Amino acid sequence: MSVTLDLVRPKTPVAAPVNLSGLTRAQLSSALIDVGVATPAQARMRAGQVWGWVQHHGVTDFTAMSNIARDTRAALADHFVLDRPQIVERQQSADGTIKWLLRFAPGVEAETVFIPEVGGGTGALCVSSQVGCTLNCTFCHTGTQALVRNLTAAEIVAQVQIARDDLGEWHGERGARKLTNVVFMGMGEPLYNLDGVADALDIFSDDQGIAISRRRVTVSTSGVVPKLNELGERTGAMLAISLHAVTDELRDELVPINKAYPIAQLLDAIRAYPGLSNARRVTFEYVMLKGVNDSPAEARALVKLLAGIPAKINLIPFNPWPGSPYACSSGNVIHTFADIVNAAGYASPIRKPRGRDILAACGQLKSQSEKTRASKRRAGSATA
Repeated sequence: MSVTLDLVRPKTPVAAPVNLSGLTRAQLSSALIDVGVATPAQARMRAGQVWGWVQHHGVTDFTAMSNIARDTRAALADHFVLDRPQIVERQQSADGTIKWLLRFAPGVEAETVFIPEVGGGTGALCVSSQVGCTLNCTFCHTGTQALVRNLTAAEIVAQVQIARDDLGEWHGERGARKLTNVVFMGMGEPLYNLDGVADALDIFSDDQGIAISRRRVTVSTSGVVPKLNELGERTGAMLAISLHAVTDELRDELVPINKAYPIAQLLDAIRAYPGLSNARRVTFEYVMLKGVNDSPAEARALVKLLAGIPAKINLIPFNPWPGSPYACSSGNVIHTFADIVNAAGYASPIRKPRGRDILAACGQLKSQSEKTRASKRRAGSATA
């Protein structure tokens, strides 16, 4: 008697549908050709139609694309999606700041923050470029979270789309928009994800889409010197430098990447940044840490250090977070520091802390999944 065994063959994984919401124009054209929705001759026109609906009108349903034939819309829906990431949590501060915790995939979560100007009107969206960070800046909450991965260009653009969804700005006139600026000052080091950042900037700066001018986009870096020139050449973005110290000894402690790219090397690269001028000044960010970097002598040293660089200096009162080893400088100390810098001819605004009550202020971002895991570890240790 023979027995025939039915072998269970592993199933070939089905590829997830491509999400059109975060593709560049070139990627969108190629995607439409690949699935036969458009011929090479039609691709530019068809991609332009889809682009307008997705990036200008913000639609998330192919049936809303009323100037595209019904059978073409059906074909698009068969092959593609227009998904947003999951909003795990939305918090709004007493000062109007809004923070979204977004889940892009299981275990891949990041925070993005909308910061309205005092008195209403315009505002900036602080976007994340990575989940976690490798730089371990000692004053930054994100630096206590290990890097999970880079965010894709689509995931960076999705942060802008989520904000526009929430603010109801897809159909408003440009002059009435609240979201007018984007700052890469959220989770992660943007220059370690320059391809994703550059593609995302190409998408949301496109004049026929979200249309946020490159002059209104600022990329903040801790000083990845070899990538600075490429950032300027590829993106045309405004540059911000997370400086925080005037000596290599202290900056090595606060911003450990300084050990690889010390201050003198960093400043040489800044002086060569494409487009740097009085009209396109670099912003130096300087967090005010009580008894650490806030003396009048350090203010004078900062002025001397930056001599000849078209710059402004943002003084950032330290925003506390659980377990932080630092305290914020007093108001009098910060104002004395600012007066010295201003007297030397540099604009030196003191950043007003925003969103502190929801841990949305500068240096406070950290994904909820990491916070939850940490809480469980602490709870387990306490009961062991």
